[in-house]
Amino acid sequence: MKEARGALEHSAVRVVAYCDTYAEAFARLNLDWIEEYFEIEDLDLKYLEDPRGTIVAPGGEVFFVVDGDTVLGTCAMIRRGPESYEMAKMAVAKNARGRGLGKLLMETCIDYARKKRARRVRLVSNTMLEPAIRLYEKCGFKTTRLGEDPHYQRGDIEMTLELG
Repeated sequence: MKEARGALEHSAVRVVAYCDTYAEAFARLNLDWIEEYFEIEDLDLKYLEDPRGTIVAPGGEVFFVVDGDTVLGTCAMIRRGPESYEMAKMAVAKNARGRGLGKLLMETCIDYARKKRARRVRLVSNTMLEPAIRLYEKCGFKTTRLGEDPHYQRGDIEMTLELG
């Protein structure tokens, strides 16, 4: 578990790893933002309907920012090989945005990858999600591809963080 930093320091906000209790929140938070900007794709449903089987069991993790019993945000680390993870399915509830929760999730995911001795973390996003792209850049991610993604129709940017 990781406690929030900075402005969140004195609140009850904390980051926890996957448990089945939060599976519905993982799906709901992600469906909310995807449907707001894009359309749900088959690959989304694969992960959202079975996070334990498609993300956790193959060696990844799903993190949740919770305040008491309320899930405020989530992000997944999908194992892509012995030295690589994909950061995916990051979502923060609309009423919790602007509080640094996305950054907290990113830091948690990057720490997780380092502990697993990964050499890189990759993500796919869309350039119209400017606040997210700025956050990724602040955390050290560099653009490695612009244009069509082979897996997500909405993906038009791939970014990578090299961990060494």
